[in-house]
Amino acid sequence: MANFHKLLLIAFFSSIACSMLSSNVVDAADTGITRHYKFDIKLQNVTRLCHTKSVVTVNGQFPGPRIVAREGDRLVIKVVNHVQNNVTLHWHGIRQIRSGWADGPAYIAQCPIQTGQTYVYNFTIVGQRGTLWWHAHISWLRATLYGPIIILPKRGVPYPFARPYKEVPLVFGEWWNADPEAVITQALQTGGGPNVSDAYTINGLPGPLYNCSAKDTFMMKVKPGKTYLLRLANAALNDELFFSIANHTLTTVEVDAVYVKPFETDTIFLAPGQTTNVLLKTKPYQPDATFLMMARPYVTGKGTFDNTTVAGILQYHHPKPPISIKNLPLFKPVLPKLGDTTFVTNFSNKLRSLANAQYPANVPQHVDRHFFFTVGLGTKPCPKNRTCQGPNNNTMFAASVSNVSFVMPTKALLQTHYLQQPNGVYTTVLPSKPVIQFNYTGTPPNNTRVIDGTKVVVLPYNTSVEFVLQDTSILGAENHPLHLHGYNFFVVGQGFGNFDSKKDPAKFNLVDPVERNTIGVPVGGWVALRFLADNPGVWFMHCHFEVHTSWGLKMAWVVNDGKLPNQKLLPPPSDLPKC
Repeated sequence: MANFHKLLLIAFFSSIACSMLSSNVVDAADTGITRHYKFDIKLQNVTRLCHTKSVVTVNGQFPGPRIVAREGDRLVIKVVNHVQNNVTLHWHGIRQIRSGWADGPAYIAQCPIQTGQTYVYNFTIVGQRGTLWWHAHISWLRATLYGPIIILPKRGVPYPFARPYKEVPLVFGEWWNADPEAVITQALQTGGGPNVSDAYTINGLPGPLYNCSAKDTFMMKVKPGKTYLLRLANAALNDELFFSIANHTLTTVEVDAVYVKPFETDTIFLAPGQTTNVLLKTKPYQPDATFLMMARPYVTGKGTFDNTTVAGILQYHHPKPPISIKNLPLFKPVLPKLGDTTFVTNFSNKLRSLANAQYPANVPQHVDRHFFFTVGLGTKPCPKNRTCQGPNNNTMFAASVSNVSFVMPTKALLQTHYLQQPNGVYTTVLPSKPVIQFNYTGTPPNNTRVIDGTKVVVLPYNTSVEFVLQDTSILGAENHPLHLHGYNFFVVGQGFGNFDSKKDPAKFNLVDPVERNTIGVPVGGWVALRFLADNPGVWFMHCHFEVHTSWGLKMAWVVNDGKLPNQKLLPPPSDLPKC
């Protein structure tokens, strides 16, 4: 333990500069204004785990800069690409009302920003407040291109909980000694599973549990008897995470920029793409101890994963000199086991919308269109004259929605839709239910082949939609975090086994279901979601495991214009990148 305390001492002194990423941002912003940001995409040498490499960054920062705004503000973000990679950025969870051109997913909302080019993302934050995040949305560049979006309430509108003393963004990510672009390129060539990351990070820092990493430890200094708002986001590429702080209780107050009924918990669960705000109430006295905050994965799939733990340090301001940290006892949290689905289920079931007069839960009470999509893995045949490392004899891993593995177009779908020129780019025949039905969570079928296609679902404006996402046991059941662009949805029901369309809807929660933009489809189970298609455009929906997206677990919703002027997609900006 003595060596460990030496590591903590090193971490303490070397992380003063980045110790409290928090700032009391509540007073930093105005309301209903235009905020300008400039994002220079450029290479920067970064060292972690005694490994230095050149990574793609925004403004040379890893992780990237935070964006701070108020509900109702307009954001104008000028992105200049100085690297050889094509780049797009996505403002994860922002509704993008009629501004789909600013949504960001490559070849869906826009063509990429090429080397030497500039694109201005221009959008207004409507009816949202809380924590979201931004990230690259092309290949695996979001491994280093990401950062938090902090949306404060309109000026004069309080939080629906006690105002915190300070606010601290905690963004979970990964560190890769290898180049993540090379990792996925190799995986797609061989058809096998990709290599995994070398460490998890908190605000870019792996922490003292890794070799050669004590100096790269996130430290949060707190005062006794204060309430801190922790803004959590999971930016990891392929891993869902448990997070806990030793000897402290957290109160969940918001997920995906929507307030929820507060509840206390020792541990938070976050799928990739999800955000959660929690209140941390510090002890009323000065404890003679330091406390680890730790995160490690929740694992349900059969593939390899990064089985490591990131740690940061919670330290109380101490009247004694800082050198005394080495003499303080150190407490570690007890995290759930790697495959603790019971905890994940119980945590998810506690999430409820406020559903009050100020923050209503506008759940569609009637449904115009029902959809039933299966999600999961499958295989493709190995190309001729190649040897592949997929799950069966000479196959390649694939993933699909209702057995259709989405093929990325070479033209952006949104522009194609706007110009009414879909021919040769996409078809509107994604089935509303699987063509071949089987026991989805039982013994898997012998045929694991998927179908390739760029297929979308078309919705008239203002259609109320219910869609069920059903996990499959093909190549193993797995929890899949699905993200829908352009919308929040209400999680009206979830369960294990096969969805029963006759019995299960009777148990749906249509009063105060949680409202999210990213949801885990339970391992070997299903989730039922509802939304109102009141935002015209083309909206991507995909698994937020980056490897599954690369393998084809993605689709798009096309929402047509309404009849009124304010129900139509705005024209494309003049600087929209070309393919």
